[in-house]
Amino acid sequence: MLAAGANARGSRSSASGADVIVAGAGVIGLGVAWRAQLRGLSVTIVDPAPGSGASGAAAGMLAPVSELHYGERPLLELNTASALRYPAFVDELERSSGCEIGYLRCGTLVAAWDAADMAGLRDIHGFARSLGLETELLTRHQLRARIPASASGLVGALAVPGDHQVDNRRLHHALLRACEREGATMLRVAARELLLRAGRAAGLRLADGTELTAPVVVLACGVWSARIGGLPLAALPAVRPVKGQTLRLRTVGPPLLTCVLRGSVRGCPVYLVPRGDGRVVVGASSEEVGFDLRPRAGAVYELLRDAQALVPGLGEAELEEVSTSLRPASPDNAPLIGPSRVPGLVLAVGHYRNGVLLTPVTADAIAGLLADGAMPAEVAPFTPARFDPTAASPGSGLVGAEPPGPGRRESTRDPTVTEEDGG
Repeated sequence: MLAAGANARGSRSSASGADVIVAGAGVIGLGVAWRAQLRGLSVTIVDPAPGSGASGAAAGMLAPVSELHYGERPLLELNTASALRYPAFVDELERSSGCEIGYLRCGTLVAAWDAADMAGLRDIHGFARSLGLETELLTRHQLRARIPASASGLVGALAVPGDHQVDNRRLHHALLRACEREGATMLRVAARELLLRAGRAAGLRLADGTELTAPVVVLACGVWSARIGGLPLAALPAVRPVKGQTLRLRTVGPPLLTCVLRGSVRGCPVYLVPRGDGRVVVGASSEEVGFDLRPRAGAVYELLRDAQALVPGLGEAELEEVSTSLRPASPDNAPLIGPSRVPGLVLAVGHYRNGVLLTPVTADAIAGLLADGAMPAEVAPFTPARFDPTAASPGSGLVGAEPPGPGRRESTRDPTVTEEDGG
């Protein structure tokens, strides 16, 4: 079995002139394309509106620890591995693109609304410390000392110094610019159908009728990946849409926040992510309503209400933008990274709440698979095959690779919006 890069510097048999087609120009798709270009592969990217999906609506939190959930140890390890890559990833991307991306090592505070919340934070603190993760419990007075604008009634907080943030829109712009500088081709047309030849992926048919051929196709269209025609049933990505709304506020005067602040107000999770320009991103609603992208007034009200409950001064901020997007969630809330059941078709989807965070590790893993035919051990638990118990293990190589030639449901709030895949 050969990787797509086996003939990268030789003749190319694909009519598109590319070794790899990447469908989807969110941060995941662009990250894969950029890293693949750096590995010597030629890439064509297909997306009608790059960055218009979850990548643009995200808040950009890099929060492996404050996103910690019991029972998600493998995902925590993947999130942590990607967070550790971010400083080097940012340095290289800023040099490659010539753009600053707003990576801030500001830390995160998780506030406790009441005594029950504080007890929960103590449990998380103990669990995190047992895993060797750095956290610190803060009293009411210590919280107020760090964030004087926080509500006086908050009873304490958990400090997570290693959970940072990046400006997701600047990140996306930089990735797009880096792909262009490295020679990737961008086609602003939707992918309509997967082309199959002798049972393997051979390219894409686009919405305008154009047919692109390449020996490898990477699906990174987020929730829309499973809606591309021509996908065999065994290769359909196991993702569903989870609607989320975020708000962007603009404050004036001295900043109300200098770090990310999260909390749960009467059981409703909310987060506040300050930008260096005075903006604050507030998120996020979470609704299982299919592909409905209409903004809902009640979700906006709830977010504003709970944001002000944590930082009352936000009531004076300007409401600048309401963003609505669809998170791509898998059955176990973890991403699908690696070969599909169809030879030549690779998936990079399902990143749900962690698309921005997982961009470095996903991009490196897929680029390595394309160039060398091998997947790193850290992504092994997240191959698409885990949802098909009858499937043979895809192994370390790119399977079969050849040389290139309804009504609204009740809303529940989630601690992040995301951050992923598609555009």
